[in-house]
Amino acid sequence: MGSCNPMMEALEEEKLIAAARLILRELESNKKLSTKAVRILEDLGARLSAMGKVTASKDEEEDGNEELSDMKGRIDSIRDKVMTWEVGQSMIWDSGPDEGKEYLQAVDEVRRLIERLEGLNPSKNSEEHEVLRKANDVLQTSMARIEEEFKHMLVHNRQNFEPERFSFRSTEDDGLDDSSRFSFGDDLGDDSIHRDSISRGSEVFIMDLVNPSVVPDLKNIAKLMFDSNYNKECSQAFISVRKDALDDCLYILEVEKTSIEDVLKMEWATLNSKIRRWTKALKVFVRIYLASEKSLCEQIFGLSESVASFCFAESSKASILQLLNFAEAIAVGTHQPEKLLRILDMYEVLVDLTPDIESFYPDEYGSYLRTEFQDVLTRVGDCVTLTFLDFKNAVGSNVSNAAFPGGGIHHLTRYVMNYIRTLIEYSYSLNTLLKDHGEDQDSSSSPDTSPAVEDDSINENSSLSPLGRHFRSLMSILESNLEEKSRLYREEALRHLFLMNNIHYMAEKAKGSELRTVLGDNWIRKHNWKFQQHAMGYERSTWSSILNLLRDEGLYHSGNSGSGSGSISKTLLKDRLQGFYTAFEEIYKSQTGWSIPNSQLCEDLRISMSLKVIQAYRTFVGRHANNISEKYIRYSADDLENYLLDLFEGSPRSLHSFHRK
Repeated sequence: MGSCNPMMEALEEEKLIAAARLILRELESNKKLSTKAVRILEDLGARLSAMGKVTASKDEEEDGNEELSDMKGRIDSIRDKVMTWEVGQSMIWDSGPDEGKEYLQAVDEVRRLIERLEGLNPSKNSEEHEVLRKANDVLQTSMARIEEEFKHMLVHNRQNFEPERFSFRSTEDDGLDDSSRFSFGDDLGDDSIHRDSISRGSEVFIMDLVNPSVVPDLKNIAKLMFDSNYNKECSQAFISVRKDALDDCLYILEVEKTSIEDVLKMEWATLNSKIRRWTKALKVFVRIYLASEKSLCEQIFGLSESVASFCFAESSKASILQLLNFAEAIAVGTHQPEKLLRILDMYEVLVDLTPDIESFYPDEYGSYLRTEFQDVLTRVGDCVTLTFLDFKNAVGSNVSNAAFPGGGIHHLTRYVMNYIRTLIEYSYSLNTLLKDHGEDQDSSSSPDTSPAVEDDSINENSSLSPLGRHFRSLMSILESNLEEKSRLYREEALRHLFLMNNIHYMAEKAKGSELRTVLGDNWIRKHNWKFQQHAMGYERSTWSSILNLLRDEGLYHSGNSGSGSGSISKTLLKDRLQGFYTAFEEIYKSQTGWSIPNSQLCEDLRISMSLKVIQAYRTFVGRHANNISEKYIRYSADDLENYLLDLFEGSPRSLHSFHRK
């Protein structure tokens, strides 16, 4: 058997085959075998079986060696390709998408070869283990390379963010007038207070933050890295690049990084500008940039929803917290009234964007940001409430050391009425925030209120909104303050004129705006009645004593009044007339310097005075024309009527230059 001669081996194999055939024929013809024969045949079978296994094992070993050799060759070939790119300075995908595709295919082949080698469970010192080690080295090198390529493609294929496309611009120097540029109680014009124009709604705009042409390559890289168990490296690469991109977005939107301490130290003019910019930037950031960022994450990591959510939450966390940190700084600051409109803008934008935040961060990865957003919203809402309540207190505690010149409309009245007229635009938010802060309306009801009007107001109370109750309370506080300010005037007439002007202004502001629906028609009727009472009080205190000089009582010697029997005292008649002229001139001199800013109210009061004063003068002079010398008639009725038109113009004048001798 051990001969090296092939012919001898062939002859021996033929003899063995012939013997085997003889045994088979004997077995077929002889059905019964002795125990000895059976044992010999079993031994023969066992020896044949063992010989077959040895032969098969040799064949498998030969095949395995051939396969391992092929795998080793492929790994060496791929390693050479990988190392070629490591030597060069250029990026793979910069050389064209085909180069990148081939590179990924080669690396993916290494990954699959590693899986096959690991399936063999090679021993530590085996040739298979050595090949596996080389394959892992190639994979590690290639993973580092495609991670670098991944970041490079994300950075160099960013699309420029152009906020002007979405009507965003800085409001630092936009020239808009608004109450926030003034301090509490400043003398404001009737149209000085505006809220910023901020669109409401849930519209989003998805833009391409990365050139769409490279998104498929980015997706393929991400898939290969995740398939190769390099998911952490891939995620961190994406997060680091996109986090910087979001920071750049905030820079473009002119949102600066500021600490809470820095915000608290800012002058109001600067802070006002920053709040307005923040309010608009937050909406652009969430509705456009954040929405587009989430879309990008889903495109690249679409095969795993959890990975996309994780990457999105981590890449956007710092920017969201930077925006929320500013809002929190405002919320913990002081509660000056001039801040209220701006803080309300912040609150409403946060409320408006809450559904977006909830939908962008629906799972556990975004739970922290959802919670932070809601906490800041709550704190800003609390700040709105406290600022409004402090505003009411400020109105009540506003002190004047001197009477307001001319009895006109006090700047506090203008400020408050224009301010709350603007607050009407935030009715829904204020009703929500103030509903748990109960307030009795008209807590300082005036004793001179018409009983009928008072009854109507009581019946109307149950239908008032929370904002309506607080506004009525604020109006009562303002009226009480105005009553205190009116006591600074020495002349009773000027006190009435001052209150008439201010209450009329309040009623007209309410009547001509949405305040009417908040305060109610009964409140307007009540205050119409009030200013009319003060108008009557002005007329009584100014003209009653003067008109008494034009009465006939005491002019007749007999004591009879009128034109009855008895002689008239011409001296007393002359004194009465001269007394009237002197008093009229004094009124003219002082009350031309008084003021009634509302032209219709001024005209109505002049007409009322003319009907009383001119008619009484015309009647008096006409009745006693025969007893009064022409030289004592200083003014005609028409003269006096024209002079009445000069009253309440806010510029003192004198009649002495017009005296007729």
